[in-house]
Amino acid sequence: MTGHRPPSEDSTTDVVRWAAFSCVLVPVVLVCYGTSLAGAAGTALGLAAVTAVCRILLRQSERGAAQLRAEERAPHRGRHHRSGTGAHRGGRHTGGNTPVG
Repeated sequence: MTGHRPPSEDSTTDVVRWAAFSCVLVPVVLVCYGTSLAGAAGTALGLAAVTAVCRILLRQSERGAAQLRAEERAPHRGRHHRSGTGAHRGGRHTGGNTPVG
């Protein structure tokens, strides 16, 4: 079953894939240019940690945006989830703006 993902999720997945690719590519380039293997491994671990944190933050942002979109589409309801006429509580309403004496 292959479902269609929203564009934001596709772009997030692409960002995470490129970040993972760089976690592999950067240490290889560093070793090719003479950096020690330990230094390149440390760089790889640092990049992997940053990538993981960014992935978590991007996913949270997607969920928050999806919740906002869902709330915007849902009909607005009152404080106690009542809508329509007669939903408000309170005292009697007399005619007009005359004070009740």
